[in-house]
Amino acid sequence: MNTYDVAVIGSGPGGYVAAIRCAQLGMKTAIIERYSTLGGTCLNVGCIPSKALLDSSHHYEDAVKHFEDHGIEIPGDLKVNLKKMIARKQAVVDQTTGGIDFLMKKNKIDVYQGLGSFKDGTQITISGDESTEIEAKNTIIATGSKPSNLPFITIDKERVITSTEALKLKEIPKHLIVIGGGVIGLELGQVYRRLGSEVTVVEYLDRIIPTMDSGLSKELNKVFRKAKFKMNVSHKVKSVERKGNEVIVKADNKKGEEVEFRGDYCLVSVGRRPYTDGLNAEAAGVKLNERGQVEVNDRLQTSASNIYAIGDVVKGAMLAHKAEEEGVFVAETIAGQKPHIDYNLIPGVVYTWPEVAAVGKTEEELKEAGVDYKVGQFPMRALGRSRASMDLDGFVKILADKNTDEILGVHMIGARCADLIAEAVVAMEYRASAEDISRMSHAHPTFTEAIKEAALAATEDRALHI
Repeated sequence: MNTYDVAVIGSGPGGYVAAIRCAQLGMKTAIIERYSTLGGTCLNVGCIPSKALLDSSHHYEDAVKHFEDHGIEIPGDLKVNLKKMIARKQAVVDQTTGGIDFLMKKNKIDVYQGLGSFKDGTQITISGDESTEIEAKNTIIATGSKPSNLPFITIDKERVITSTEALKLKEIPKHLIVIGGGVIGLELGQVYRRLGSEVTVVEYLDRIIPTMDSGLSKELNKVFRKAKFKMNVSHKVKSVERKGNEVIVKADNKKGEEVEFRGDYCLVSVGRRPYTDGLNAEAAGVKLNERGQVEVNDRLQTSASNIYAIGDVVKGAMLAHKAEEEGVFVAETIAGQKPHIDYNLIPGVVYTWPEVAAVGKTEEELKEAGVDYKVGQFPMRALGRSRASMDLDGFVKILADKNTDEILGVHMIGARCADLIAEAVVAMEYRASAEDISRMSHAHPTFTEAIKEAALAATEDRALHI
């Protein structure tokens, strides 16, 4: 039986990063993955393939709607080759997952393919083509999450689908009904709306992207309506029925009236659940909570002191970069170091266009906590760079303490906000004030100037370009 200092169960961003950091710190490390490729949900059927399709569909939309304005004329009719688009997406996935294979070899990490299941606190059975057992002084559970469902919905993976199936459709839906107005549903909904689908979003709560600042939700909703999405918030879905190639969704609106939506595909995007199936956690003395999450302390240690858990399988936002931070944190903790994570400073991003990004507290959270704050906001359309690129939607909003001027939250929607948010994270990591950012030179013309202008607006209303 092979013995390791650390075994990692799951090879998503949290798991493979944890394994690499353990190996860097001199620990003999193994990683266990039940599927045939490394990378977990993110690289195989999540973050990476969805961004590939978002980029491809964005190119098509630009060609259809904006090329002529730029003086670019294309003879003949533009067509979508969905098969080729999906193939390009898969090539991106294959290259990315292949990169993880390379990193495992480079760092001398042993890879086991099969289902990892605890036999006891130190022994793990790996069930695959050939079952085997290994022993580990420490184990990191990084088994991730799976799409959630509503109890009355049958996912047939043909017409009633999850995000996994939406990434490999063989045809462009005529009418895609999206149940859920969160990140995944909106991103994939935008992919197919750009390609010509009619898209209807049905959301239970009173706004889309409900966990983010309400100002971002309102602005994104306006953008989506302008793109002819049919947005239905405060709608409680109560049945989904397939009849041949038609899907019928019934819901009650906020008045309690029944409404019906008919389409040829229905994407069920109501969140994700921790995935611990087959882990046999109880054999190792690892406790799960009522939501199926692995219980951990502030060191990400489970009820078994030599076993840790990270990523989607523990509490907190289900974000790949959050899992990565936790993977490094646990590796360094096992090595006797004293790392830290500030969960308040882990950004959240929606990769629609315009992109949506945020870090820190929302206005709603500050109001609820009774914090005395001030707001600085700047519209993207006031930027020269935005006018040059025709990306006029959105804004940057900075929330700062009214007394100390320390930045408490940054919320933005607009072009390249997924990248721009890093400036806010750096500033908040060093507890910068709004005035600190307002006095930094920002290159002109860039989208980042909106951050400086929002900071100026939060500092005695000194914005220069509005």
